[in-house]
Amino acid sequence: MHKFKIVDRKDDQFGVQFLYNSEIMVWSESYKAKSSATNCIDSLKKNAPGAAIVDLTKDEEGKGYRFEIAPSKNGEFFVRFVASNGETMVISETYTDKRNAINCAASIQKNAPDAPVET
Repeated sequence: MHKFKIVDRKDDQFGVQFLYNSEIMVWSESYKAKSSATNCIDSLKKNAPGAAIVDLTKDEEGKGYRFEIAPSKNGEFFVRFVASNGETMVISETYTDKRNAINCAASIQKNAPDAPVET
């Protein structure tokens, strides 16, 4: 089951995680207000389904809300979801196989809109 989870972080801040069963697929930066974490989730639910998947390793470019498949420093790949203003909203772990990064983005596109939120 996919779900969003708002988690406590240090210094009375909050973060967002998107999970499949107990595995964290992506996570956000820290927010000072819980309402900001909630806004992050609302934006993912609304914008992820129609967002393009852009492969930066192929010099593809994207505008608006988008998933970016990016190379990591160790030669692996990760996913980040970028807002229309260019700000990264969530990021994934690294994957040795680029197809797994693409599958992560596709899973978020499909499952985020109906995912419950755990606080």
